[in-house]
Amino acid sequence: MKKVSQDTSIKGFFPATSMADEDWWSVLWPDPQGVLRRIGLKKGMRAVDLCCGYGWFTGAMARIAGAGRVTAVDIDPEMIEMARAHLAQEGAPEVTWQAADACATDAGLNEPADFILIANAFHGAPDKTALAACCARCMTPGGLLAIINWHALPREKTKVLDIPRGPAEHLRMTPQDTRAAVEP
Repeated sequence: MKKVSQDTSIKGFFPATSMADEDWWSVLWPDPQGVLRRIGLKKGMRAVDLCCGYGWFTGAMARIAGAGRVTAVDIDPEMIEMARAHLAQEGAPEVTWQAADACATDAGLNEPADFILIANAFHGAPDKTALAACCARCMTPGGLLAIINWHALPREKTKVLDIPRGPAEHLRMTPQDTRAAVEP
């Protein structure tokens, strides 16, 4: 199992978020391409993997959308380098990398996105509505913002590899809570 550590002292790093060990991603998300297709990512779309971590969904996004169609953003430059190396090792299509605060992503994208993914990080955003507004500014009309979050269950009930995983229970959001933060 490869342990991953992040520099949580980086200004803008979301509290209560961290990168999980690599091994459990394949258990939690054994088919990232299938997940992305089910939530609306299609070939040719311009896509952003916001808070990409070490790129578990990034490579899958690039395989679906196509080379040069995906921008991966993470606040931690070391995570970007890990993701870049991971994707190069697996032979993923070309991705644009951006070390940036998720809440300032709109300043760094060259083109509007058709699809933005925030996986396992939205719960930690200090101002979720501001983050959603930033995403809206980055999107084409009719674009899709996909947020994957932990179920609003006690941590003991969300075990991966027999270990309770995910954020503290008070940080977990129902779909209704997520909509209430995003829709304004």
